[in-house]
Amino acid sequence: MARTAFVTGATGFIGQNLVEQLAAAGWTVTAFHRPGAVLGLLERLPVARAEGDLLAPRDVRAAVPEGVDAVFHVAADTSMWRGHRVRQARVNVEGTRNVLAASLGARAKRFVHVSTWATYDLSRGDVDETSPQIGGRSPIGYVKTKYLAELLVRTAGERGLDAVIVNPAHIIGRYDRHNWARLIVMAATGRLPGVPPGAGSFAHGAAVAEALIGAAERGRRGESYLLGGADASFLDVVREVGRLAGRRVPRRTTPAALLRLAGWLGAVQGAVTGREPPVTPEGVAMALAHARIVSTKAERELGYKPAPLAAMVEDAYRWLKAEGLIR
Repeated sequence: MARTAFVTGATGFIGQNLVEQLAAAGWTVTAFHRPGAVLGLLERLPVARAEGDLLAPRDVRAAVPEGVDAVFHVAADTSMWRGHRVRQARVNVEGTRNVLAASLGARAKRFVHVSTWATYDLSRGDVDETSPQIGGRSPIGYVKTKYLAELLVRTAGERGLDAVIVNPAHIIGRYDRHNWARLIVMAATGRLPGVPPGAGSFAHGAAVAEALIGAAERGRRGESYLLGGADASFLDVVREVGRLAGRRVPRRTTPAALLRLAGWLGAVQGAVTGREPPVTPEGVAMALAHARIVSTKAERELGYKPAPLAAMVEDAYRWLKAEGLIR
């Protein structure tokens, strides 16, 4: 009998990678999405679609199949603008609470929660699962709400839910339209004003999806797994895009002080217009981090396979070009 999966955030970047791999592996998938969402890949895959609001407990409970083998909670509000904090707290915290309650009610056999590397202490260089988690003190709304969501998952675990948490690093790959895709598009079209001086660990979207399935199949109950990958500077990423596009790109990084000024100006712009600006203080803070994410535990226990930087950037670039987002 085919294994069953319920996926939130199924129309998003990681959600599409995950649903694609689950379907290819023969899982029976229920893909949960918002009303009016652009379905894209989901329309071409043999999966069931469930429409509903993550913030409506009845919608979520009605969508989770009874006795489902694995619930993958991928949906999240990843905004880096403080103007979205109320919305973000509702989606990332209350939305998670609703999915956990529905999973417990449906007697789900495994719950895989997608969080972020940023809930850990990033000030000490290498970060692994033994590093302190200080996301609850973060001034960045995304980080704080993802930390609070992890606490809810652990509480549900104490109530009997077989839960695993996965914390990916920066993610690059196909189906991304909003995150690193923005930098890739700007670099490929000659519209990149500067390059942050930060560096970090980069995970391939397809490899992250594969690790999530590994977490469902082999992850240890109550454990967290960091997914690192290629350790590179942001300038390295931009150079890879320039190579693929055959275009000159910035040769040096933008000074951190200028980035912080741009973030401050963005905050003023957002306060005046009421719309999310392209650069925010929160986004700048994330860009200036230099954490190296160690994923030895995920490689050993989940079968996680980090990809080279060139492969993930090319995957994203080719998809963005095919979608007409790079001309």
